[in-house]
Amino acid sequence: MSLSVRVRKRLSPDFMLDVAFEGRPGVTIVFGESGSGKTTLLRCVAGLGRPDDGRIVVGDRVFFDGETGVDLEPARRATGFVFQHLALFPHLSAAQNIAYGLSHFSTAERSARSSAIAASFRIAHVLDRRPGELSGGERQRVGLARALVTNPSILLLDEPLSAVDAHTQSHIIADLRHWNDAHQIPILYVTHSQREVFALGERVVVLQNGRIVADGTPDQVMNAPARESVAQLAGFENLLEAVVMERRPDAGVMVLRLARTSVELETPLAEAAAGGTMRVAIRAGDIIVATERPRGLSARNVIPGTISALAREGATVRADVHVGTVPVEVHLTPTSTETLDLRPGRDIWLVIKTHSCRPVHAL
Repeated sequence: MSLSVRVRKRLSPDFMLDVAFEGRPGVTIVFGESGSGKTTLLRCVAGLGRPDDGRIVVGDRVFFDGETGVDLEPARRATGFVFQHLALFPHLSAAQNIAYGLSHFSTAERSARSSAIAASFRIAHVLDRRPGELSGGERQRVGLARALVTNPSILLLDEPLSAVDAHTQSHIIADLRHWNDAHQIPILYVTHSQREVFALGERVVVLQNGRIVADGTPDQVMNAPARESVAQLAGFENLLEAVVMERRPDAGVMVLRLARTSVELETPLAEAAAGGTMRVAIRAGDIIVATERPRGLSARNVIPGTISALAREGATVRADVHVGTVPVEVHLTPTSTETLDLRPGRDIWLVIKTHSCRPVHAL
């Protein structure tokens, strides 16, 4: 079952949702900061919000067409929608919540469908309990089961796992993957979690200010971003201003000089002209620290710096390092910090692999 979405919807004088993409069976992650239009997109697909223009097609069914006037009511779209806040009926049991949308089926059919989906999501043992008697993970499973028991043509998930811990998330994600291996419907999954992107997503669509700014596999989008805004969302702590000094297409690299310094960095090749400005995105955990200038390394970037501050953040030590006047964030283990006798004011060397430096275009 395929998905085709082309939607334009103005939400305010300053904000227009304007997106177009095709989807296949499987999970498409809709990723972006708050206010980027993610939930509005899901509501348009579900029929809970009417686009100003566009076309939405799932399989061979037209949900919406601005030119022909087609606009199916939500009940006729056969969509499953799980909100961040599940809105389970508190006075009904888990079994009754799951079967709520099956009123037009016989009692036997309702029971059979509810039992089957409950087994798929491992909640058969809690069917007689009410939502207030369930754990957070069990409530999420009931919400998913309620959305899927009707065999929808598309599943819409709006941050469904934000309220449960990582261990529970992993199990629910595995169950959802297993369910969709058998049913093969398109799933649009809104999340802020990088972990969920890699654990569940086969494709990632990144929204910014109502428009798609990146589209690809999780690795392509999150580990090799082309734009500064996407790099920020993907968790790159360092976004350093730089000037393109030299391009080496034969080697697949280029050399950039950090702004206000004489420090040069070798990075993967990107679309940029010599003399142009870019940002270099580097994850703090990808930087190695040495107290003496290292030699005989495969890493191409060895940069002098000075520690300005150290701070313990859980299981990580954050080191703020100045490379000239440019601040660089580095993440270390407490053991390495202690073994190397790192302290504010100490001169060190930063070692960074070429492919840990991602050239990105500014906002």
